[in-house]
Amino acid sequence: MPLESERVRVAVRLRPKNAEDLSDVDHADCVELQPELKRLKLRKNNWSSESYRFDEVFTESASQKRIYEVVAKPVVESVLDGYNGTVMAYGQTGTGKTYTLGRMGKEDVSERGIMVRALEDILAGTSASDNIEVSYFQLYMESIQDLLAPEKTNIPIVEDAKTGEVSVPGAEIVKIRNLDHFLQLLQLGEANRHAANTKMNTESSRSHAILMVYIRRSPHEKEETDEEKGIITGRQGHHVPTIRKSKLLIVDLAGSERIDKSGSEGHLLEEAKFINLSLSSLGKCINALAENSPHIPTRDSKLTRLLRDSFGGSARTSLIITIGPSSRHHAETASTVMFGQRAMKVVNTVKLKEEFDYESLCRKLETQVDHLSAEVDRHQKLRETDKNEMRKLLEEFEKSSAEAQKSFVVSSEENAHLTSKMKELLQELDSQKEQNKVLLDEVARLATILKDIKFLEDENARLELDLNDAMNDLKHQKDQNIILGDEVARLEMNLKHNKQNQLEHSAYQRILADTTQMYEEKIADLMKRIDDENVQNSSAEEDMERMKKQVADFHMLLEQNQVENSRYRKALADTTKMYEERIESLNQQIEDEHAHAREVEEELNLTKKILHEHQNSSKASAEKEMGELLMRLQEVHHLHETTENELRLLSIQNKNLESEKARLRNELHAVRQTLQEEEKQRKEAEAELFNMIKGVPDSEDGFEEKVSYMNENITKSSDLHNPQSSHKSSRSRETILSQRNTITKICEEVGLQKILSLLESGDLDVQTHAVKVVANLAAEDINQERIVQEGGLDALLKLVESSQNTTILRVASGAIANLAMNEMNQGLITNKGGAKLLARAASRTDDPQTLRMVAGAIANLCGNEKLHAVLKEDGSIRALLGMTRSGNTEVIAQVARGLANFSKCESRRIMKGHWRGRSLLMEDGALSWLVANLNTTSTSTRRHLELAICHLAQNEDNARDFIRSGGLKELIEISDESSREDIRNLAKKTLRLSSLFRGDLRAE
Repeated sequence: MPLESERVRVAVRLRPKNAEDLSDVDHADCVELQPELKRLKLRKNNWSSESYRFDEVFTESASQKRIYEVVAKPVVESVLDGYNGTVMAYGQTGTGKTYTLGRMGKEDVSERGIMVRALEDILAGTSASDNIEVSYFQLYMESIQDLLAPEKTNIPIVEDAKTGEVSVPGAEIVKIRNLDHFLQLLQLGEANRHAANTKMNTESSRSHAILMVYIRRSPHEKEETDEEKGIITGRQGHHVPTIRKSKLLIVDLAGSERIDKSGSEGHLLEEAKFINLSLSSLGKCINALAENSPHIPTRDSKLTRLLRDSFGGSARTSLIITIGPSSRHHAETASTVMFGQRAMKVVNTVKLKEEFDYESLCRKLETQVDHLSAEVDRHQKLRETDKNEMRKLLEEFEKSSAEAQKSFVVSSEENAHLTSKMKELLQELDSQKEQNKVLLDEVARLATILKDIKFLEDENARLELDLNDAMNDLKHQKDQNIILGDEVARLEMNLKHNKQNQLEHSAYQRILADTTQMYEEKIADLMKRIDDENVQNSSAEEDMERMKKQVADFHMLLEQNQVENSRYRKALADTTKMYEERIESLNQQIEDEHAHAREVEEELNLTKKILHEHQNSSKASAEKEMGELLMRLQEVHHLHETTENELRLLSIQNKNLESEKARLRNELHAVRQTLQEEEKQRKEAEAELFNMIKGVPDSEDGFEEKVSYMNENITKSSDLHNPQSSHKSSRSRETILSQRNTITKICEEVGLQKILSLLESGDLDVQTHAVKVVANLAAEDINQERIVQEGGLDALLKLVESSQNTTILRVASGAIANLAMNEMNQGLITNKGGAKLLARAASRTDDPQTLRMVAGAIANLCGNEKLHAVLKEDGSIRALLGMTRSGNTEVIAQVARGLANFSKCESRRIMKGHWRGRSLLMEDGALSWLVANLNTTSTSTRRHLELAICHLAQNEDNARDFIRSGGLKELIEISDESSREDIRNLAKKTLRLSSLFRGDLRAE
């Protein structure tokens, strides 16, 4: 196969000035292009510059068509000829890489990027027999994700052990039918690609996108005809056809960015780290290839593995680097230019990807063999069928001639016989007609008879039904007669039994009367005896009642004694005097009980004498009651003994408790002394820490700087009117850095835990200084995790909930806003009810600076799409809009930023298919507020308002709200008059894609 060496071709494209470059009068252009000399001058300052030469230099006015024809078309043509090719864009974020490569240009064909134009040429340069397939994926945070099938993530890279060729077999491969089909796939991929809003670019790509185009085709027509001649004439020479398998890579790299300029924080910061890491690995490989190093570190990153064939491999590669004109980004521009210079030194060994097409040859030979064998079989069958048909024809002719002779002889004899037969048949036909007439008359007669028979049958059926009914009535009557006969027999039997019962009842009545008279006499005698006994027992019962009452009183005394004992046990901690008095009272009670017991014994003896005088019938019951009383007296005596024992034990326990009390009193005195010493040390440490904190300059700029980048924009706009503002800004940054260094030293010396403990101090000054230190610590990413782990977030939320001091509330809200820049902390804040607390804090203060801090915290939470439902439920969105009541420009700027973050995340969820329905912002009147304040705010705030309106308009379910509230008119005005080109393009795209907007505009 032919081999040739060819270096990487590098072109440079200068981005036109945007609104930010035009407004930045402090930074002049640092780039000077000399396209006729293919040179670029990069100025460090007014007196120093460096010149670089490239393969092509494009000015800001260069068209997309010219860039494609110079940079990409040679590569596309070589891919059609069977070579691998790569077209790649490299540069700082926001310099136009995606515009150069991936612009679809549906409305304006002249704006189409390299991807669409390359596929257009490939489809035009191939035939229907050729096979064109594409795969489109992104490298996001070192994970390959399919853009055409988003469910495929973390796809592995596979290397051929023999050829070393790199492939991604797990990616979706789609066969291209036409250009419209490819545009649909490209639009799907762009919708699934990760993008974010940064200070440098509102649509910043957060991943490297790679489009792979696979082409499988035969050689050109001239070569194809030569090969066909070789196949036809050279069956003995065994000429084998060839097929060419080539691959085109179009790589849209994510832009390199500096964190201090892009403002990336939280998840955006992690994305930026992975982007810069992969670009750094690519730069190392380019350096090693340019210096002919023996080791090329292609395995350091998945990006370098995927581009292994593009740099130092067998592909033809074109690189376009994109730069901006402003000297504010001189360092990034110089880095991009040096990358392009090093890439120009990389040499690739271009190799034709041509293979012997044995499969095609085998298929052709097999079809030819099948065709020839089928032809031979067909000819043989035709010959056999012809022979058979000839034989059959001869035999049939011989048979037909013999039969013709015979039939001629027979036919003459049959004619005479047939004439006689005809005459006989005519005669029979006449007689048959007469018989038919007779039969017709008979049939008519029978029909009338049948009608009469049918009428008789119907009448007979009706009579049978009447007969059956009469039979049923007779049977029913018989059953009733049988029942009545049984009832009569039963009544006669009952009558006989009643007569017998009356005779027996009269006998029973006589016996019952005699027995009743006898029992009445006995009862009268018994009643007299009972009355006598009742008189005798009345006095004894009175005595018994009196004894029972005394026993009950005795039981009550015992119960009181037990209650006193339980109380005595509970009061063991009291003084010894109380115990002695209680014991004396118990002894007195016991003596009284003894006296009562003696009285009870005397009364019992008296009762015994009285009971002996009663009759035998009452004696048994009295003895039983006396026995019960004796048992109760024994129980009382036993209880008295146990009470005395318990009292002795209690006195012993009392002595032990007194000694234990003395010991505990000594220990308590020692513990109090220790606590007093520790309290003294704590106060001294707290005073020392407070003095150290008070040594820090009393400024809140340190933590306010990170809450919002609006301050930066305000400072920049003020620089246009005040030349000394940049000097003051640098001094303020130095002051903030010195403050943070001082606070870091305090944290290292004292410890974060002690600083956090001061947040709960009762001294308002100590609490205020402590929360300022925590807020400044929270402004640094490195401190945030420790603050959360040590309980700082809980303490700050508690201050926001309970503090009535305006300064503490403002600074605590600012600290929470700093913590809310981290995605992990955002979830913790909402889980702990932070969003609801911030909303309440906004409702109970009118201080503009406090409202600005609270609005900044909620705005940061709005940037997390997972928290939108919670923010809506907790009332944070309503509170955010309510803070505009202050009329403060800084508060309004934070509210606008929060709405822009919310609508941007919501729009992204809709494009990914994760959300459907009307926006959550609509219910709280966010759209009306955006429309009302769009033309009354500053330039920087207006940018956020415009972005929020554009992203809300992308949701088709919000279209009717836009038309009803006047938002559509504002969207049209944004598409024409916005100061930023990217926002104008976003507004135009939204108007173009919405069917309701287009219909409303046509109606107007």
